[in-house]
Amino acid sequence: MPSTRHALIAGIAGIAVLVTGCAGAGGGSTSGDGGEGASINVLMVGNPQMEDIAKLTKDTFTKDTGITVNFTILPENELRDKVTQDIATQAGQYDVATIGAYEVPIWNENGWLHELGTYAGKDPGFDTADLLKPMVQSLSGSDGKLYALPFYGESSFLMYNKEIMAEKGVTVPERPTWDEVADIAAKVDGARPGMKGICLRGLPGWGELGAPLTSVVNTFGGTWFTKDWQAQVNSPAFKKATNFYVDLVKKHGEAGAPQAGFTECLNAMSQGKVAMWYDATSAAGSLEDPSVSKVAGKVGYAYAPVMETKSSGWLWAWAWAMPKTTKKADAASKFMLWASGKEYEKLVGEKLGWARVPAGKRASTYEIPEYKKASAAFGDITLKSIEEADPANPGVQPRPTVGIQFVAIPEFQDLGTKVTQEISAAIAGKTSVDEALNNGQKLAEEVAKKQQ
Repeated sequence: MPSTRHALIAGIAGIAVLVTGCAGAGGGSTSGDGGEGASINVLMVGNPQMEDIAKLTKDTFTKDTGITVNFTILPENELRDKVTQDIATQAGQYDVATIGAYEVPIWNENGWLHELGTYAGKDPGFDTADLLKPMVQSLSGSDGKLYALPFYGESSFLMYNKEIMAEKGVTVPERPTWDEVADIAAKVDGARPGMKGICLRGLPGWGELGAPLTSVVNTFGGTWFTKDWQAQVNSPAFKKATNFYVDLVKKHGEAGAPQAGFTECLNAMSQGKVAMWYDATSAAGSLEDPSVSKVAGKVGYAYAPVMETKSSGWLWAWAWAMPKTTKKADAASKFMLWASGKEYEKLVGEKLGWARVPAGKRASTYEIPEYKKASAAFGDITLKSIEEADPANPGVQPRPTVGIQFVAIPEFQDLGTKVTQEISAAIAGKTSVDEALNNGQKLAEEVAKKQQ
């Protein structure tokens, strides 16, 4: 088996250097590390919570510390390419980057990340013990130390428009099966002019289409690999799950599904263009914000749909990591501790609304009266979904490594993306599911050979 460093560098070969119009990538003052005049470069995914922190930082963190933060914000797929390129090649362009549960253990193994538990332990206000255990475990190395600080954590669940369900006389079970979801999608499709029954990601990418699809594969009895690294991409269970997913989104899914990822489905749901959406629990805060959502107060939440498993929600944290290449560790650590701390949550609640708090990472968040009120519809189910998620045993058979919506090996970044490109083409009607999965099986077999 090749080293993870070589595998990751091979995976990013040929990626063009991405150019962003966001201010400050690679620029800014280099004077000082952690005090007045210091400047750090932060690369992060373009989700609502990240857009919020970009708006709040200057008048709060920078004002208090004198540290300027230059943000580069990219869509998820571009972010993954960019951050992998920067960290794996030791380019050193960024002092902080958002990565997740997939990258942390792999990149830590290669010595690419600063250990952050020491910084957190020295900050009496950070309260590491308050972090939810699943988040700590997913962001720790084999030595048990933290190598990333969670910004927000999530599982997955089903979101639905209660108003539409009431009009159609439909009751959504608290723990639905995928067959029940498909039946409901058919009943509510077209309930309003132009409204579709459900939104499911169709945008290629191991963390886009790959995330919800793999959670469906798990609960349908499938897996990417057996415990002894036999590829299973065109196995009956994987094929049944993929056919179900593709058929559902083709029949009752959003317009432009092959180009729809998390952001597009969030927009479709919040603007009332779809009646249901299966995706990340972290989306709820935006859906309940009346300043950006037309369905605020009208959304119901159910656990991730199942078939052969008791639960099927995924587990993820978007987290702050510090590459070993940074020369500004002190300033970078101050930013990360602030961004993952209790005071930042309070700031978001007071400035932007409590529903928009980057939750899912701290036990104390769910005891804040204002947040409990704002998250009444989704807070408890989010927390329980995170607690129920089992990265070691997400399906019906033993796995060779951990991961619910991904396989925790360096090669999966490339494999998952290529296979989802094939499946997205099937959603677009350009190929069949059988052909897509047969092509995917060949790719998976090559990966399996390296692991055996």
